[in-house]
Amino acid sequence: MRIVALLAAALAVFTLAACGSDDSSSTTTTGSAATTERSGDLTKVTMVQEWPVADGFWIPWILGKQKGFYEEEGIDLEIVAPPTVADTMKYLGTGRADVAFTTIMDVVFAREQGAPVTAIGRYSSDNNWGLFTKEGEPITAADLKGKTIGIYSDAWTKAQLGMVLKSAGLTMSDVKTVSAADDTVPLLLRDKVDAITGITNAEGTEIQTAGGQKGEFLAARENGAPNSPVQIFAANSDWLKQNPELAKRFMAATQKSIEYAIEHPEEGVDAYFAEYSKAYDRDFITQQWTDTSELLKKDDQGSYFTMTDEMWGPLLEAVKANGIVKKVDPVSDYYTNDAVS
Repeated sequence: MRIVALLAAALAVFTLAACGSDDSSSTTTTGSAATTERSGDLTKVTMVQEWPVADGFWIPWILGKQKGFYEEEGIDLEIVAPPTVADTMKYLGTGRADVAFTTIMDVVFAREQGAPVTAIGRYSSDNNWGLFTKEGEPITAADLKGKTIGIYSDAWTKAQLGMVLKSAGLTMSDVKTVSAADDTVPLLLRDKVDAITGITNAEGTEIQTAGGQKGEFLAARENGAPNSPVQIFAANSDWLKQNPELAKRFMAATQKSIEYAIEHPEEGVDAYFAEYSKAYDRDFITQQWTDTSELLKKDDQGSYFTMTDEMWGPLLEAVKANGIVKKVDPVSDYYTNDAVS
């Protein structure tokens, strides 16, 4: 649903020129270290989101802000929804935002264009992209031969699907694809296709709330695709260099917010609707936070955020091999764990 549409938009339109000023934006520019604002004893941190409409992924920082967790770390958190899906990296790359909730592929695309962005923590622990079929109709990669699949037309979706097919000795010519502009789920629920592509806490959530069924899931990470988390936190690299302690405090508050939101899901949903009452219906947001919570796992050191070369290396190799990007930098250039407690 929204995540893969975001990837499509990022790949299609992100260029260095796109990182220039955007006069249509109504958001205050506060991102660079030179213009960091203070309100009393608090330092303003602007966090741009992955999508123009608030979704259940945002619950931890919405709730954490309401509970005062960011204030406890000396932060006045500003949560910004971008005007379009293509604007997240524009905001971050130009310093109009200090940090971003975004996708791992946004960082890859942005860095290919020379934008100063760095991943500072994972949000989900695994690659939760794959193929869905109706409940009671499980499918294997080999079973996909001759099937009709609802997909998004972005390069990353096709690359992931290509890797799944390759794991079973198949190619894209062995399946028929039907492209969806922004949502594959109706294609499946209306029996227009045999399977669809998506992620567990978007398409998977929608299948359950709109279709009244759990759905079957074929995980790409178990069928030839790299196990890289889809959603991450990123920072403007210049801001990060000049504000290392502030970045640590931001991540500490976010860790506390995630822990609290997982322990108090109903309070998290209530906090969401107190701020964004008209974005989505309660059933969807409630289920989406349930599905998202299952993806948030601490490492052996008790952190939700730590990243590794194993998360990034295979992904970078795959996107280069599949022609999604022309070049990749050393793995260590894409991420840092310095802000993780």
